[in-house]
Amino acid sequence: MALKNKHDAWAKRKRRVRKKIKGTPERPRLSVYRSGKNIYAQIIDDLSGKTLVQASSVEKDFQEKAKGAEKSGGSTRGGAGLVGKVLGDRAKAGGIEQVVFDRNGYIYHGRVKALADGVRETGVKF
Repeated sequence: MALKNKHDAWAKRKRRVRKKIKGTPERPRLSVYRSGKNIYAQIIDDLSGKTLVQASSVEKDFQEKAKGAEKSGGSTRGGAGLVGKVLGDRAKAGGIEQVVFDRNGYIYHGRVKALADGVRETGVKF
């Protein structure tokens, strides 16, 4: 199968990663999606098919926290770190201590790494 474009290559990486990762009630999956302007993350229990906790850079809560910080939009590493901290705080409040990280086909670098570091700062273990 010849890859036609960037999206096909991303979809192939995503399938390869997802066949190895499953979220359970004890250790749910933290999934990341990044667009050009924003970043989204959610913690999912794959057995029940439910999203337990979510956070993104388009939320009003994020916009209020980002106002004081410089260069903290959703398309920056600083903004991704803030989203990670918000997600980690919500996970802790929901009783989630450990997660499996699903980078969703993205390279573990830049905004994806910053989000993961933000979640780790709150005490959630990978």
